[in-house]
Amino acid sequence: MALPRIPAAFFGIVLGVAGLGNSWRAATALWSVPAEIGEAISLLAVAIWLVLIVLYAGKWIVAPNDAMAELEHPVQCCFIGLIGVATMLAGLGILPYSHIAAGVLAAAGAAFALLFLMWRTGLLWRGGRDPVTNTPVLYLPAVAGSFVIAIAAGALGYPDWGQLAFGAGFFSWLAMESVLLHRMLTAPTLAEPLRPTLGIQLAPPAVGSVAYLSVTTGTPDMFVHAMFGYAILQVLIIGRQLPWIMRQPFAGSYWAFTFGLTALSTAALRMTARGDIGAIGELAPIIFVLVNIALAMIAVGTLWLLVRGKLLPAPVRA
Repeated sequence: MALPRIPAAFFGIVLGVAGLGNSWRAATALWSVPAEIGEAISLLAVAIWLVLIVLYAGKWIVAPNDAMAELEHPVQCCFIGLIGVATMLAGLGILPYSHIAAGVLAAAGAAFALLFLMWRTGLLWRGGRDPVTNTPVLYLPAVAGSFVIAIAAGALGYPDWGQLAFGAGFFSWLAMESVLLHRMLTAPTLAEPLRPTLGIQLAPPAVGSVAYLSVTTGTPDMFVHAMFGYAILQVLIIGRQLPWIMRQPFAGSYWAFTFGLTALSTAALRMTARGDIGAIGELAPIIFVLVNIALAMIAVGTLWLLVRGKLLPAPVRA
C-alpha cells in the first residue's frame, strides 16, 4: 500500500514548487511576464501541500510504526520540520486571495516549525550523535523554519517579528555550517543515497537573502549582497560536485536542490525591483532562466518515476 510509505521528505516538493511560484510572482512585478503563470504554479504548490498533508496524516493512522521509525531516524527525522515550512508557503500561496486564510496557515505552520525545532534541537544538544549522520538536513528545523517564518511575517505585515525570526535563522545557520563543514572534511564520505542532500547547502544563504529582503525596505545593502554572493559560491561548488552527487540515480531526493535555487532567483529579482541595477540586475534574468530549466528537469524526472511506480522509497527502518 502506497499510503504508509509517504516520507516527510516529499514536502520538499512543496518548497520547490512554491519557491518557483514566488520567483514568477517576483518576475511579474519586474518584467512583462504573464501573472497567470506565477499564480498557477503557486496554487499548484498549495494543492500538492494539501495532498501530502492528507497522505502523511494517514501514514500515522495506517502505519504508525513506519511514521515513528522516521521520527526517530537521525537523518530522515529532520525532514518532518518541512511540514511547518510547507504550510507557511501554502499560506503565502493563497495570500493574494485571502489574507485571513493565509494568516491562519502561516501561523499554524510557524507554530509547528517552532515546536519541532525546539524538540529536535533539544535532542541534538544532548550529544551522543554519530558524526556520519550529520548532513545538510540539519539546517531544516532551525534555519529553514526560522527564515520562512521571517518571510511569512514580512509578507503578512509583521516585519518586526520577522526580524527576530531572521536573527534566529541566521545565527543557527552559522553555527550549523561549522558543524557540517567539519563533518565533510573529517568524517567518512557521504553515502551515495545521501549525496543529493548537499543541495540543501545552497538554501541558507539563498533563503536567508529572501528573508532579509522580506523584513527590510529600501535599496538592498551590502549585507544581503554578501549572503547572495555566498549563495552563488555554493552553487558553483555544488555544480563542481554534481558528477559525484549523481552517482545516486535520480530520485525524489533531488528536490533538495529546488528551494535554494528558486530562492536565489527570487532574491535576485526582488533586489533588482528595489533598485539593484549592477551585478544583481545583470544576473537576475540569467538565474531566472536557468532555475526554470533546472526545476523543469526535476519535475519531469519526478513524473517519470511516478508513472513507472518508482517514486516512493522503501519505508524507513529504525
